[in-house]
Amino acid sequence: MTEDRQQKAPSKPGYNDCKNMENYHVMVEMQDGRSFDGILVDVSGDTFTILISEDVVVDEHGQVADERQYGYGRRRARRFRRGIYPIAGLTALALFPYAFRPYPYYYPYPYPYYY
Repeated sequence: MTEDRQQKAPSKPGYNDCKNMENYHVMVEMQDGRSFDGILVDVSGDTFTILISEDVVVDEHGQVADERQYGYGRRRARRFRRGIYPIAGLTALALFPYAFRPYPYYYPYPYPYYY
């Protein structure tokens, strides 16, 4: 019984896991406790390159605003910064959950060509 539990334990992500999730929006957790989300861009050798997303509030002149209140003329933007990390430092790697709703096809499908 205990042998089955040990086999089902999640393993540490490796090169193949990173390669399968390349070009996807993923959640990453590192061994030092940091966690962030971003787009996994490149996997090569023992490192992976990820575009880490960060939220930025910009005022009407394009300057970064440090205030937390959203007043008139402020808008929210998202920037991505490149980071290169070792695959050996990964603790967890998961796809970012998106709710996908398929297009609702109406009966009958395919639509008849006459009206």
